[in-house]
Amino acid sequence: MSGLSAVHEAVDRGEWQLALDALDTSGAESEGPEGLELRARAHYGNGEFEASVSAWEALHALLVAEGDVAGAAMAASMVAMYLMMDTGLMAPVRGWLRRAERMLDGHAEVPANAIIAVVRGYERFMCGDMAAAGANAALAIDIGSRLGVDPAVVIGRVCAARVTIFHGQVDEGLELLDEIAIDLMSGAVDPLTTGMMYCELICAAQGMALHDRATEWTEIMDRWRHKGAIGGIGGRCRVHRAEILRITGPCDVAEDEALGACEELRPWMRREFGWPLVELGNIRLRKGDLGGAEEAFLAAHQHAWSPHPGLALLRLAQGDAESASTMISDAILHPFDIPSKQRPPFGDLRLAPLFDAQAEIAAAVGDADTARQAANALAKIAGSYPSRSLAASAALASARVALLDGDLTQAIHTATAATVAWADIGAPFEAAKARLVLAEAHDRSGNADGARMERQAARSGFQSFGAARWAELAAGLVTPAPSSPKPPRSGSATTAIFRCERDTRTICFGETTVLMHDLKGLRYVERLLADPGREFHVLDLIAVEQGSLPTGRTIDHGEAAVDSNAGAGLPVLDDQARDAYRRRLAEVDEDIDEATRMNDLGRVALAQRDREYLIAELTQAAGLGGRQRTTGGTAERARTSVTRSIRYSLERLAEHHPAVAAHLWQSVNTGTYCVYNPDPLAPILWDV
Repeated sequence: MSGLSAVHEAVDRGEWQLALDALDTSGAESEGPEGLELRARAHYGNGEFEASVSAWEALHALLVAEGDVAGAAMAASMVAMYLMMDTGLMAPVRGWLRRAERMLDGHAEVPANAIIAVVRGYERFMCGDMAAAGANAALAIDIGSRLGVDPAVVIGRVCAARVTIFHGQVDEGLELLDEIAIDLMSGAVDPLTTGMMYCELICAAQGMALHDRATEWTEIMDRWRHKGAIGGIGGRCRVHRAEILRITGPCDVAEDEALGACEELRPWMRREFGWPLVELGNIRLRKGDLGGAEEAFLAAHQHAWSPHPGLALLRLAQGDAESASTMISDAILHPFDIPSKQRPPFGDLRLAPLFDAQAEIAAAVGDADTARQAANALAKIAGSYPSRSLAASAALASARVALLDGDLTQAIHTATAATVAWADIGAPFEAAKARLVLAEAHDRSGNADGARMERQAARSGFQSFGAARWAELAAGLVTPAPSSPKPPRSGSATTAIFRCERDTRTICFGETTVLMHDLKGLRYVERLLADPGREFHVLDLIAVEQGSLPTGRTIDHGEAAVDSNAGAGLPVLDDQARDAYRRRLAEVDEDIDEATRMNDLGRVALAQRDREYLIAELTQAAGLGGRQRTTGGTAERARTSVTRSIRYSLERLAEHHPAVAAHLWQSVNTGTYCVYNPDPLAPILWDV
């Protein structure tokens, strides 16, 4: 029996650290081919992606030196597979595939040929070459079936199904995916392949806005992950759960899943880390945390991931409709074409969310022509890819156009259809938005009671979903509340009270005074009200709320100081990751040289983006004086805590004093820095 039998047993049980510890005490045998492959698998399971890839690379080099062509080619193809799964960098993937292919040129067919074909198929799929993707998927299925390479067969079948859907054969493609889902549930495939393919099935359904099917597959994957997830699969499953919860609610749970996914996927994803960040931004936008949404969207952009349509809709929510219009138009003209397994890589499907947002933004600024173009494009996509969600989006876009055209009968008809469809799907936020459009149509047609009923229903929908900010805005549409304070526009200041004695807070705003139990979030708000316009770091707010500054070395954030010792965070890139990025850069340069010789300008452009991304990551990882930058420390935890506390306190305040809560929702911005920015033309002097 092999001296590494204990390591094999630990790997089979998923006890990754135990396996690595055993390898470290196994002597020379752990540095042989068997030991290196076990080390690669154990590092991956233990959350050490770069260490896993490095072990595969070391195995390749060792087998080349030993003259084992088939083994070396398999190791090279596994490097390509792992890079494809988690980095989103296709140039290094192509480099390792070429290396494996050259080794097997003229060699008898071996299992590595099946892995090469399936990785090549997905690389081509992600880069938009559907003909080559389909051909390589078929080749992987053929070779894998004959040589018993089950992962290549399963992955090849999924790739083939996605290509089929892309070509418009939606029903046939979905039937293929259903068959694969049954095979995955049987447990006949290894855990890594099973998890990755569950993820692919869900991504395919999400890309077509098939939320019911995506929900079904996500629930299956979620049950499976608790016993079989490996590597970053658990984090991917949490992103999918967040996607579903973004539709169904509640929003707080959706945000928790998205935050958890970001933490779990931080060691795994490179460029594709933008995927969970955008999902986090979308959820925060719906909750009304505009500052937190912006942070997430901009972080995704830094990972070369498109933040749209979320960022454009955020600008609209912030009152900057001009920027929103420009952003969404540019996103449609220059769609996100970075290779990704998470979204439709090319074609109309990837444009559907952008056209949906463009219709909403254009309607808000009264641009009927643009809204009409967006609605027509969305209707065409919905006609090509049968989906209740796409149809509902198209109906709402049509209702917006009808309102702009003054065709109130058509607006009522299509807005009603959208409302019913979204309610049937189980999407309270979308249904509430549709109700607001329907309410406006009723209002303009003279049906005040109908408009009031729809706005009240919209408010309830937003509240049940957890979108407190939007619920307050809807409430303002239901009852203008003439008794609510309307500060004069002359520049004279209005006085208001926000004082606390012991555990009771007195709040006087306009003609209404209320008493309520004090809350932590209200103490944060009090500090902001005391100094309008000043940006407070969240750590400052926590220090002030606690009554004293934490002890230890401090960093100046303005006039206040905060602790910098606790939770200093992890390096943005550790030494191993930086070395790996430098190796990837060399592989990208090789790919650029080859693509240039072949005059493949599209491939050159994609490889150049890979290069720019890697250089940006290496640059961002270095702080002042070349020191390592860190992430994930105290500031992020404090940001989340302060934001949640403020949101919770304003929700409770709205129950006692809706007018002052609505004012604070509009004027208090949260994030790493928090600020109270009242209307300068209607100043309020707060007695705190």
